[in-house]
Amino acid sequence: MMNQELLLQIIGEWLHDTNLPSPVPRESPVISVESLSTILAIVGPRRAGKTFFLLQLIRNLLDSGHANQEEVLFVDFEDYRLKGFASVDMDGLLAAFQQLTGHEPRFLFFDEVQHLPEWNRVLRTLHNRRRYRMVIAGSNSSLLSSEIATELRGRYEDALLLPFSFREFLRFQNLPYDKALLHTAQRGRIMAAFDDYLRFGGFPETFLRDSVAEKRKLLQNYYTTLFYKDILERYNIKARTILDQMMMALLDGASELFSISTFEKQLKAASLSGSKRTIANYLHFLEEAFFLITNEKFSYSVRKRMMNPLKVYLMDTGFGLLSGAFSENRGKWLENMVAIELYRQQKRMFYFKENQECDFVLQEGGRPAEAWQVCWEVTSKNEKREFKGLLEAMGTLKLRRGGILTHNQEAIRSFDGKTIRLIPVWKWLLLGPEGQKV
Repeated sequence: MMNQELLLQIIGEWLHDTNLPSPVPRESPVISVESLSTILAIVGPRRAGKTFFLLQLIRNLLDSGHANQEEVLFVDFEDYRLKGFASVDMDGLLAAFQQLTGHEPRFLFFDEVQHLPEWNRVLRTLHNRRRYRMVIAGSNSSLLSSEIATELRGRYEDALLLPFSFREFLRFQNLPYDKALLHTAQRGRIMAAFDDYLRFGGFPETFLRDSVAEKRKLLQNYYTTLFYKDILERYNIKARTILDQMMMALLDGASELFSISTFEKQLKAASLSGSKRTIANYLHFLEEAFFLITNEKFSYSVRKRMMNPLKVYLMDTGFGLLSGAFSENRGKWLENMVAIELYRQQKRMFYFKENQECDFVLQEGGRPAEAWQVCWEVTSKNEKREFKGLLEAMGTLKLRRGGILTHNQEAIRSFDGKTIRLIPVWKWLLLGPEGQKV
């Protein structure tokens, strides 16, 4: 059992020493905490702004008059003082709150809830009491899984919060935009901002660091924390060297195919022992920790999808600073940026590979719906490959929507009698494909 005096101290600090941040709008759904009937989970990578978002929700509650701070309990389960906190300690925590305030809380905000043992059972018990509005946050994608929603039997809904989108990045930089403005001299400032966003990623704190060296150091700290806390400790991994080699390979291999069999052979060549099962498990852990996005090769057959290599992307392009290869292949980071945005929109995506290749096939309602190729710049040397890959995917899968996303080319091209749109990624991020008029 936790020391009750310690719980009183933690709650006392929350009630009297916490400064709530001023609102900075995020592109999440509008949330009315006072009206919640289910448990709301804010899920996303570490350092993406989830804690800040929870505190903003609390401030909105207070500013709107729906609650005062003595009706709200906020607990960060990553607080080192709560190490050893068990599910049986929850009633002690609530009792400590009541001892200090004279009443039970009406609103519960639990940050990094995945560190709470049996958290889903605890939340179900609290929800069944029908006394609380509950918002939780976590840095593990298992909180998004259908298994959790099923286990909580309709008591649970989730919202994904990633590092800043390009739209949020522009707001943070006080750079307004609209469709008309993109045809003025302001376009140059938008493009310059996009190049920074592409290189340094969307983690909010990186924008507050002035030099490239400071940004790299911050991202290295994120990488190290994810390695130790979110992977090694959480999954009790013993083969630290294997995980280290794998993460470094993924940093250098962003937007490329990753074959479990090939990586197993590379480990053996380096006199390291790692089975295919171990490698597959580590890939899954890296996805759960929001380090990695993986795409399967498109096939109607689940078995065939599983047999082919995965295409891998990093959850933030800023991690490219740790690989040292950004300038060597800017196109792959552009493709990685597109993958992040599609993941943000929670699109079901695949890559296409038959005679030619196409970077993204998007599925809607169980059927492929559109195809997108990503290329830094379409030139006379690569246009045949890029166009053929897109057209083969669209023809084979009978798709009507698609195009090529570029760094800054905007045009309509004809190839083999077909019309193909070229759209700048920065404009696609701001307006979406349906908002483009080229």
